[in-house]
Amino acid sequence: MILDYEPGDKVTNPKNKDWGIGQVQSIIKDKVTVNFENAGKKVINAKNIELIKIGK
Repeated sequence: MILDYEPGDKVTNPKNKDWGIGQVQSIIKDKVTVNFENAGKKVINAKNIELIKIGK
């Protein structure tokens, strides 16, 4: 699996749109830590949830 984002990228979680825009903090294997504007820091398993990259 190749993840198409890196720390600093802005993303959204399509399954939880109310979390708002998040910024990728770190990526360790398939665990992506994202700080969302409305939900705070979340650790996302990239195998189960595909984050949508904003911009670029």
